Amino acid sequence: MKKFKGVGVALITPFKNDKSIDYVSLSKLVEHTIKGGVSFLVALGTTAESAVLTKQEKQDVLDFIVKKCASRVPIVVGIGGNNTIAVGEEMNSMNLKGIDAILSVVPFYNKPNQEGMYQHYKYLAEVSPLPIIMYNVPGRTGSNMCASTTVRLAKEFKKLIAVKEASGNMSQAGYILRDAPEDFTLLSGDDNLSLSIIANGGDGVISVSANAFPKKFSSLINNALNENYKVAQSIQKELLEVTDLLFKEGNPVGIKSALKSLDIVENNLRLPLVKSTKPLDIAIQEQIKKFNLE
Repeated sequence: MKKFKGVGVALITPFKNDKSIDYVSLSKLVEHTIKGGVSFLVALGTTAESAVLTKQEKQDVLDFIVKKCASRVPIVVGIGGNNTIAVGEEMNSMNLKGIDAILSVVPFYNKPNQEGMYQHYKYLAEVSPLPIIMYNVPGRTGSNMCASTTVRLAKEFKKLIAVKEASGNMSQAGYILRDAPEDFTLLSGDDNLSLSIIANGGDGVISVSANAFPKKFSSLINNALNENYKVAQSIQKELLEVTDLLFKEGNPVGIKSALKSLDIVENNLRLPLVKSTKPLDIAIQEQIKKFNLE
């Protein structure tokens, strides 16, 4: 059975006005998403602003999420970077008690070729204490991991159990779905493409929108997985515009604005990110008013 199926929520890290971590809001967010029906939590991903968290803050946030979750759903933690050996060391130095898998991004900035990407994940598969979900997001990393490389890795290393595919290339996702082992999981990395990916045989999504709209997004994905496409299409149309707005000024800028309007977190980010503009706040609020979150 595939463990990571359905909706994984890429949790944000709430900050107080002084930019310290807001654990009261983080508690509310974890509860909001689990009660909203998400299938698993993803901590310390890009959406969590992990690049601007200290090593100790990362461990503290992770420990807090594990405790608050209390084994109700699986937890994935983001551990990635562009120094392969250092990523492996971090995987083995963090306290990963209560964690089910690691999400690890294709190396960014260095722009390795396909063989470099293969060797990166090969090394991590050999040293990681947990299963790994690979993360292909060319818009952030500057390079794309081709379907053939993903499939090669999936076939050769059992510890590489899944890919979060955020290339936006449906043909590439199709080749992975066609050629990867049957037990390999493909998760959409784009909220608004998740229905299409599931219709083509994908297994779910790691979602930003589900921070704010876990019930609606879970309903969308679960209906799609159950081949209730008419219902899923209706929900997709309802969420389409607000989901696009969430990414208009970057991530997690939009989702923090939405969570502020829902009174779950304060709208604070750490530099170099800055909070959403007033016009975006108003546009998101107007979209939220259009549908019943219950």
